[in-house]
Parts: sequence; structure tokens; C-alpha cells
Amino acid sequence: MQIYRRANGDVGGRNELWILPTVGCVNGIARQIQNRFLKETNNAEGTDGVFLFSHTYGCSQLGDDHINTRTMLQNMVRHPNAGAVLVIGLGCENNQVAAFRETLGDIDPERVHFMICQQQDDEIEAGIEHLHQLYNVMRNDKREPGKLSELKFGLECGGSDGLSGITANPMLGRFSDYVIANGGTTVLTEVPEMFGAEQLLMDHCRDEATFEKLVTMVNDFKQYFIAHDQPIYENPSPGNKAGGITTLEDKSLGCTQKAGSSVVGDVLRYGERLKTPGLNLLSAPGNDAVATSALAGAGCHMVLFSTGRGTPYGGFVPTVKIATNSELAAKKKHWLDFDAGQLIHGKAMPQLLEEFIDTIVEFANGKQTCNERNDFRELAIFKSGVTL
Repeated sequence: MQIYRRANGDVGGRNELWILPTVGCVNGIARQIQNRFLKETNNAEGTDGVFLFSHTYGCSQLGDDHINTRTMLQNMVRHPNAGAVLVIGLGCENNQVAAFRETLGDIDPERVHFMICQQQDDEIEAGIEHLHQLYNVMRNDKREPGKLSELKFGLECGGSDGLSGITANPMLGRFSDYVIANGGTTVLTEVPEMFGAEQLLMDHCRDEATFEKLVTMVNDFKQYFIAHDQPIYENPSPGNKAGGITTLEDKSLGCTQKAGSSVVGDVLRYGERLKTPGLNLLSAPGNDAVATSALAGAGCHMVLFSTGRGTPYGGFVPTVKIATNSELAAKKKHWLDFDAGQLIHGKAMPQLLEEFIDTIVEFANGKQTCNERNDFRELAIFKSGVTL
């Protein structure tokens, strides 16, 4: 494997230049800066691309919503798949650039720049100049030998069907066990899709403290439902039901199989970054967009996403889509990266797992996933409170 080694000891699977607005008001400005810069640099030749991750937040938020927005964006600034980052603020938003920088921690000032639009005479020209400076620093980064276990993998499912718990999710569980056995790290999220099967994860907690953190995470999410007068067990979507899932327990028993048989080493709050090798659990909702961003924000280099109904979606890190059935894989080759449905057509799990590992190594080495080729890259931040 070939990966990027960062000065702080982190490793990256991509070398991208990211543009991050602190507030939705500057999305249009950031887009103009990106478009002009790409034209001037022949699409940032020598890098894995220049990407803008726009969002609608950063102002008129209070409490946890404000903290979640700031924390997610700070985690993105520190993400090792980004060789450099330009943070663009407006100047009057709640998510002030000065406070953002103060709580960001140590960064390389040559690779992370900040710009406040209200302070510029010509914010477009100023932004382009920032990008040129960042580009000149990161464009010469080269891949170096590395191991699969140095990367962190998020485990997720979306548009599940009756085969999710039979093909793709068990295969991801085997992959998770393989990575962890070799010293690596995986992360499972989608807390509402653990309801009804949480005991399986609790039985795997490494100690009482981890068990208590998991109990708190599950109960807090149930209380979130109750606080909004919503039924806790009204989960399976119309697509889930059409695909053969009848109850939340069906869905949850499939979801938790992605964790494999490894010990749960840590339980993270939304916005927390990974610090413990092995299997981790992360607090985030089941919504595909929010969960994928939460996994990437925690430090995952890649998200492994099983689906029985199909989805074109991708997060801000490579999002590997795994079909639960071969019919879907054949129909949506432009959406999906791997066919786990081969299991029900006679292929043995060890052989399928070996092929999947080879596929992941190819993606880690720089081959683009479908979401990357389609330029489907999104950021979604969890919101639970009021908007001013």
C-alpha cells in the first residue's frame, strides 16, 4: 500500500485541497474561488483535487448545534486526507473565525489558511491567492509505503434490504475483524439502528466503563426521540420494507453485524475523534448523510457503505458502496463499487473477503470510488435544536 504521511504522524489516503466555509453565507463566494482556481491550475494538477464542502450552518445556532458545526469543521481541518485547507468566513457569523482558530489546536500554518470576506477589498482574488499558496505547499506530497491497518474505516449501511444481514453486513464484519486483528481501527455508528440489538454490542464491551458509555449513548438517543414526541421503534423506511425488512429488530440485527466479533474498545460522542485502536462505536443518527460525515469527522479515511436498494451518495472521504445483491450491483455499476451478493450465488465468504480486501487496497492506493468519479461529495452536520 502507498499512503501519504503527514508531519504530525497521521496518514492520509488522499492528498486533496479543501475549501471550508465557516457559514453558509459564503458558499457562493467559495464556489467562485474554487472554479477560477481550477481553471488557472489545470484542475490542480498533481493533487487528488480541490473540493468545496458547503453547508447551511454556522450562524443563528445555539448550544449543541453551534458546537456541532464548529467541531465538525475543525475535525475536517485536521483530517489527513486534506493536504491543505482554506477556511473562509464572512465576519459577522456566530461561528467566528477567531474563536474557531483558538479552539482548533496545533496546525501547520503553511497548510491551513483563514480568510474573512468582510475584511477583503476583493475576496475572490484574495481567496485564489490563498489557494495558490496552499497548492504550492501540498502539490509535491508523495505516497510512501504503508499498511492497511494504518487507515481507519467507518462502517455504515443505507437503503438496507432483506439480504443486508445475510451478505454485505456479515462481510463487513469479517473485514472489520481482519483490520482489527492486524492492529487497525473501525467505527460503527447509526445508533437508532442499534435499537433492539444493542445487547449484542454491550456483550462485547471491553470493560464496565465502556459498557456504561454505550448504555448512555443508546439511552440518550432514545431520549432524543422522546423529547420530540417521536416513536422510538418506527424506523424501517418504505424502501427497507419493500426490500424485505419488516421490523426495527430485523434492521438492527443486520446493522450490528458490521461490527463483527471484535471487542468494543471505545464509545465516542458525536464530534469526538478516534483515539483507541480496534472497534469503536460513534454516536450519530441513521441518516446516511449525517452518519457518513460523522464517521469521516471522527477520523475515518474511508467509509464502507452497504446498500440493498442503492444510493449514489458519497461523503467527504471515499465512500465505498457495497451491494447486498447482484441484481442491484449489475443495474447500478455507476453507483456501486462491490458486489457482496455473490455470497448467495455460491462464492465462499473467505474468497469474497479476500476480493474485498484487494478492492479496498486499490481504493486506498488512489483508485477512485464511484462517488469520487461522479463527484458526489457531501457534508452533513447533525442539527437538533432551534434556529434563530
